[in-house]
Amino acid sequence: MIDFERGLLNCAITPNSAMTETFEKYYQLLAEYSSRFNLTSIINRDEVYQKHFLDSVTAQRHISYGASLVDVGSGAGFPAIPLKIVRPDLNVIMVDSVGKKADFINTVIQRLGLENAYAYHVRVEDFAKASRESFDVGVARAVAPLRVLAEYCMPLVKSGGKFIAYKSVNAENELKEAQRALEILGGTRVSVHDVTALGDGVVRRLIEVEKTGVTPIKYPRGGNKPRIKPL
Repeated sequence: MIDFERGLLNCAITPNSAMTETFEKYYQLLAEYSSRFNLTSIINRDEVYQKHFLDSVTAQRHISYGASLVDVGSGAGFPAIPLKIVRPDLNVIMVDSVGKKADFINTVIQRLGLENAYAYHVRVEDFAKASRESFDVGVARAVAPLRVLAEYCMPLVKSGGKFIAYKSVNAENELKEAQRALEILGGTRVSVHDVTALGDGVVRRLIEVEKTGVTPIKYPRGGNKPRIKPL
């Protein structure tokens, strides 16, 4: 069994009984609903705690107090729900195009008693029309190339905010390919953080992009163009 509390400490998080109980409730809901809706292929408890919960919270030290955060393609709630559990100060919105996933997240929010958190069933291109440049931080842990994720996330982030992409340690080529897209979308300085929660050699690469410009109004493009014809 993994040492979850040690992992939290390694992420600069001080665990307490209420926090660990909340994570266990989240795990139980995930296990229950995944059997019906196939929310995640990972349902083993240790794997969920390490590969979903601890992995999700690795970015928390790069997010300022009281920040508004949007999670694009949140799926079963990662990384936003674990971040919200360890950082109640955050104001969190999650966006997913799959209705059953957004419904599950809202069930989790209600059952865990999380405040200032909500999930929307909507395509991000449509969400951006009403929520353009509204958030301090945009995050994405989705399986898509960085330049694709950037086009979906950067339009939602305020000038002066940041976009954080959860990537593997082998993300160098993605970062090179995304340089033009980041510049077009208003990104400036890029920082790369290699992290591990358990000190076991399993490293996550967080790509942090500061936004100082304004994203042109035509982005994100509709019709799945970010994936079909990425910047």
